[in-house]
Amino acid sequence: MLYQTIVLLPAIGALAAGLFGKWLGPRGSGIVTCTLMVLTALLSFIAFYQVAVAGNVPEQAVIFFTWFDVGALEADWAIRVDTLTVVMFVVVNTVSSMVHIYSVGYMSHDPYRPRFFALLSMFTFAMLMLVTADNFLQLFFGWEGVGLASYLLIGFWYKKPSANAAAIKAFIVNRVGDFGFALGIMAIFFVFGSVDFDTVFAMAPSMAGREFEFLGQQFDILTTICLLLFMGAMGKSAQFLLHTWLPDAMEGPTPVSALIHAATMVTAGVFLVCRCSYLFEYAPGALAVVAVVGAVTAFATATMALVQYDIKRVIAYSTCSQLGYMFFAAGVGAYDAAMFHLFTHAFFKALLFLGAGSVIHGLGDEQDMRKMGGLAKQLPWTAGLMIIGTLAITGVGIPYTIVGFAGFVSKDVIIETAYEAATAPGLFAFWMGLTAVAMTSFYSWRVIFMTFFGKSRAGQQALEQAHESPAVMMIPLIILALGAVFAGAAFHSFFVGAGQEHFWQEALLFVGDEHAVAGMADGPALPRWVVWGPFAMMLVGLVWSYHWYIRRPDIPQRIADNNGILYRFLLNKWYFDEIYDFLFVEPTKKLGHFLWKQGDGWLIDGFGPDGVATSVLATTRRIVKVQTGYVYHYAFVMLIGIALFVTYYYVRSVGAF
Repeated sequence: MLYQTIVLLPAIGALAAGLFGKWLGPRGSGIVTCTLMVLTALLSFIAFYQVAVAGNVPEQAVIFFTWFDVGALEADWAIRVDTLTVVMFVVVNTVSSMVHIYSVGYMSHDPYRPRFFALLSMFTFAMLMLVTADNFLQLFFGWEGVGLASYLLIGFWYKKPSANAAAIKAFIVNRVGDFGFALGIMAIFFVFGSVDFDTVFAMAPSMAGREFEFLGQQFDILTTICLLLFMGAMGKSAQFLLHTWLPDAMEGPTPVSALIHAATMVTAGVFLVCRCSYLFEYAPGALAVVAVVGAVTAFATATMALVQYDIKRVIAYSTCSQLGYMFFAAGVGAYDAAMFHLFTHAFFKALLFLGAGSVIHGLGDEQDMRKMGGLAKQLPWTAGLMIIGTLAITGVGIPYTIVGFAGFVSKDVIIETAYEAATAPGLFAFWMGLTAVAMTSFYSWRVIFMTFFGKSRAGQQALEQAHESPAVMMIPLIILALGAVFAGAAFHSFFVGAGQEHFWQEALLFVGDEHAVAGMADGPALPRWVVWGPFAMMLVGLVWSYHWYIRRPDIPQRIADNNGILYRFLLNKWYFDEIYDFLFVEPTKKLGHFLWKQGDGWLIDGFGPDGVATSVLATTRRIVKVQTGYVYHYAFVMLIGIALFVTYYYVRSVGAF
């Protein structure tokens, strides 16, 4: 019952707050959902120990009931329990429980807290259904469930037009990716005759190298399927070209940003690729695409973060960039490294988002870093905890060891693995990732320096009112900070070290060497510059940011003025929104206007309500006028009728004669 309880407790919390929130009240809804989520998180660690550490993996999925049984389509509603599942249990439920507790303080003045807590728990349940799925159909249900919950949470403050627009944008962009994902599932059923993971994965080797014909061209079957699945992953995990929804999603409450857009929903794409490693390993072309797209995302979104001023938006672009690292790790076959970074990233990214929320809460909802500065005195705890998160995401540690913050241990493994791959996509990813390290360090410390140090740019009233967050908000930050410091070193040997085969068992399909110690993998030793490269680039970004925003704060504005084109290009996020607006939004609006005016107005209304119906009505009105009520009028009409009747038969008889 352990695994069923973990999955169902958030659903119970969602139903309690959603259906009975009026009676429970805001405080009661928070207590119920927080209690259930903390219990779920504790049970998740027990499940992690039993499965991943002790190796007690259930022989088969825990089946609730048969969901579909139509012809050849059979799908159970079941819980697949393996190491990949319990890792996601820990990630999802730990972050979700911290966000629930944090929200008690952050949303304390919101009258709609029961609905908010219900949606948080509903999202958690949908995410758990996704990661525990035993077949592609159930996975798609959870996939769409988190999409719906995301839409509702981003637009939670529905009276704000910007929040509604952001929610719609997130929903539509994800539909693009989900269209490809749905096609991939259909193709899997068409090719394998099943949507069950074990059946499909077992048959994958027999399909390697087989092709199908489309429009006179030959295409590899598994490559096509994997690319369609990856299309869904690109949308959900905000990868390059489908990344535009994530920064705008910051219009939602900050706890939403931490839960959905930092550590859980956006990692669903990475989880999907790793879960389907048994397919991707037989589709090298698809893996190359995954590596290249991930590398481009890591680099491109890092450049966009360099010049943003909204504190949450900077962290959002950082999320896109870090997800890029995970994808290019999977693209070079290092699924273990991808999952390791997903695991550590959850702690320090949730810490940074919730820390940003603490700043916003303390400044009365201010998010523009140009109106901050020197806040370390007013917000000492928040400043210290956000610095810990920054040390983790920038990768501070000692090369050739696992002594360092969580991001150092997991991210360095990814960069070194990309170099070890010695393939064109791998080397491309290596250089993009290495460059992104410097940019990550720059914009991360830029947030710290612009917010907490230097000369204050906040108004006197804002400074006087600035206050540290209450304990109910700070405790989750402290717990997440512990993960940001110790999760890398503590779990290195499990995820990517010498014991990884025992840890992962059959959850992933591995290729390549173990990563026993950073920079000291089995096989030929890596060049020293490869091992020291990320550390050096981290220092470059730190010094660069310190010089610009502490020693010479006049430089950034002067650089922006002298490099106007480049500055505007980055500030406007490579003009993706404008390009998509020109290519897709405006043509769609014009098409809709044309169909409205010409199709609906001229054709349908013109020949329908405004055409035939109007003519019938006008004719009826004329005929009605014949009904005068005078008997002699009716007698006259009858005589005319009889005359016409006699005339008709007379003419007919004469003609017959």
